[in-house]
Amino acid sequence: MPRIEGVPARRAGLLTRVAYWMVRRKLGKMVDPVALYAHHPRLLRTYARFEMGLEGCRAVPAKLKCLAELKVAALVGCPF
Repeated sequence: MPRIEGVPARRAGLLTRVAYWMVRRKLGKMVDPVALYAHHPRLLRTYARFEMGLEGCRAVPAKLKCLAELKVAALVGCPF
């Protein structure tokens, strides 16, 4: 549970609700970092661009990217 509560969908702006919908569609649930970034819409947009850039990168195979994400999450103790 984060110390700061995320922005609920009913209080979020249009672009934030679209971002929430895309996250739920992709991951199947809402994740805390996105809800926290929603407090600052510019930061949320920058984070979304970063994530889309990572997805669009074709230099490394997708399976290797997933394995790297899992390893980093394990190293830092991330619950995702």
